Amino acid sequence: MYNIISKINLANNVKQIEVQAPQIAKKALAGQFVMLRVSEKGERIPLTIAGKNIDKGTITFIFQEIGKTTASLGRLEPGDNIPDILGPLGHPTEIKKIGTVAAIGGGVGVAEILPVAKAYKEAGNKVIGIIGARNKDLVILEAEMKQACDQLFVTTDDGSYGQKGFVSNVLQGLIEKGEGIGLVYAIGPVPMMKVISNLTKPYNIHTIVSLNPIMVDGTGMCGACRVSVGGKTKFACVEGPEFNGHEVNWDELIKRLSLFKDKEKVSFEKYNAECLCQKK
Repeated sequence: MYNIISKINLANNVKQIEVQAPQIAKKALAGQFVMLRVSEKGERIPLTIAGKNIDKGTITFIFQEIGKTTASLGRLEPGDNIPDILGPLGHPTEIKKIGTVAAIGGGVGVAEILPVAKAYKEAGNKVIGIIGARNKDLVILEAEMKQACDQLFVTTDDGSYGQKGFVSNVLQGLIEKGEGIGLVYAIGPVPMMKVISNLTKPYNIHTIVSLNPIMVDGTGMCGACRVSVGGKTKFACVEGPEFNGHEVNWDELIKRLSLFKDKEKVSFEKYNAECLCQKK
């Protein structure tokens, strides 16, 4: 059992929880994730490790409540326990001195780009952070990203905060200004990562993306997380989650992610309705 130490509401339906998990904290590196279950009969979901504290023996997750399991996780409070957490899983980010790195996070992906940005900065790179959200209320971890990066740009779709537009608009501007970006690392919604990858390809800028496909066991046994990269089938849980964005078959990934959308929506609505009944 993994005890929840603290919980913070970062934005509407976006939660941060800190969990006692000393063995995972000791081994986890930037880019890795865990598989967890909220209840013994619940489904397994992958969550990126957004932070760790080896001295306290804790790891941190940031997630958005978009389905039954994440909503159930979001209702847990400090003192509650998570029955199963498996990890750290996946290959850690390859951190090395490159020069200038653009670290791009969209939505909750900002939580995942933060440890990556810190690691590249510690390796002596100039890190330019670009984070985006639909509106001001959904911008998260701005202060932390400012501390981790040499420069930080914030965008919102509706212009309610920062620069109006998308993270790709900022990246396009930086490339055209000749910033000399040697690596783009992007984490966020799949359409965002697709746009970023398509943008950098003509400029031949190496682009790494962190994929979050459907996962069931997280050990490469079930094959649910298969993605096509460079014309070959890869399993994101054991061969990723990071891949060359220029080689990902984005259309296939988007199609696979939509397979269970209707069923997930029904399950989420039923769960919320049951919660409301319990509160009455």
